[in-house]
Amino acid sequence: MVDWTSDANEALKLTLVRSTEDTKDLAEDESYEFHPTFTYPIYGEDEKLYGFEGLEIDLRFASGSLTQYLNVKYTKRLDSASTVDDVEGTLSRFIPPGYFKDEQKFLDFVEEDATTFHPSGRLVYSYTRHVPSSTDKGKATSNSHDLDPDSEDSVVFEAYHASLFLVGELHRRMQIFILLYIEAGSYINEDEDSWEFVILYEKRKRRGTPEMATYHFVGYSSLYPFYFFPEKTRMRLSQFVILPPYQHRGHGSELYRAIYQHILSQSNTAELTVEDPAEAFEDLRDRNDLRMLLSNQRFMEEGFGSEAVTHGGGRVGGVGRAGKSQRGGKGAIMSKGKMGPPSDKAWLEKWRIDLKIAGRQFHRLVEMLLLLRLDSSDARAERAYRIQVKERLYRFNFEILAQLEKEERLEKLEETFQSVREDYSRILSMVS
Repeated sequence: MVDWTSDANEALKLTLVRSTEDTKDLAEDESYEFHPTFTYPIYGEDEKLYGFEGLEIDLRFASGSLTQYLNVKYTKRLDSASTVDDVEGTLSRFIPPGYFKDEQKFLDFVEEDATTFHPSGRLVYSYTRHVPSSTDKGKATSNSHDLDPDSEDSVVFEAYHASLFLVGELHRRMQIFILLYIEAGSYINEDEDSWEFVILYEKRKRRGTPEMATYHFVGYSSLYPFYFFPEKTRMRLSQFVILPPYQHRGHGSELYRAIYQHILSQSNTAELTVEDPAEAFEDLRDRNDLRMLLSNQRFMEEGFGSEAVTHGGGRVGGVGRAGKSQRGGKGAIMSKGKMGPPSDKAWLEKWRIDLKIAGRQFHRLVEMLLLLRLDSSDARAERAYRIQVKERLYRFNFEILAQLEKEERLEKLEETFQSVREDYSRILSMVS
């Protein structure tokens, strides 16, 4: 008996298509075919499609401009039209009209697109990686930043900042990745024309003709500016996605750094905030913010004293080779700097403003740095740290805690403190 039900996540196949010449330069196991994580925003909560056997939804993108081709194939189709899902019609409502249906015409377009497409906007950040091989597949290496970007053995990645006005057409093609990879993700309202984007591309030279380089979409982030009293803006990071072929290779961290460096360079932007971050993104943000602070020599010296900073800048209390904090050991000497605990609040606020980090995030980072250096055998320091963290937690959760009886409130606050401390240790173990 034929099962007429198909899993939409398995049926939908996505492909970033490169030109014939660019495909020749790929490593043997370098693939740009992948499947979505979610399809419920398109095909419904159960992510099932009914009426087909051997269903394949073939959605391809020109790897630069993301111009699309869509074709629906199957081995059998149920005769009853009333119960068969309209697979193409439903998906077509989520992508721009005018997509290719003729495969050869699409492939011809890809050949042309490879040589004519160039990112719109302003280049704000770049970094270099080894050309992917069958062993490393483009993973970050310790000396990636020392690579010669002009070498044939290097691939350059470039991040471009652009307004919705500049990349509106491109945005309508790339926004489907928000639905497919961000839980509860949704399309932005393009009527609000203040949206900005930072878009990441791979720029790869062709072997044999290194003067010819082609661009390939990696991922992007959407940003929205809000008024910040008295005459600046607060930039909110709203969406953030790296496509599966590029995931787990450090490109998400690079895109985040590109955004942060751009924010720092804008005199009219007061701070960067993040809208309802997923746990994975929150970890990425924490890791990169911590590394930024640890590498800021002046900040670390003022915070913990000159002995806290190595000649390389910023390593404290000891993040060892395994990336784990050496708390409680003889090397974990309490600071004489402004960081405390307790921290000098005026000093913290000055640095927070200079670094353009939102308040809650900055104070969490400070608490992590204090924990990294904290000597667990020093009762006075332990108490000062516990009070500092609990004070912030109490203010943040005031409305809930204020409804509890005193004994229950203190118990809940201690429970939250221990949970936060445990999570800080987890994050610190990832920072090396």
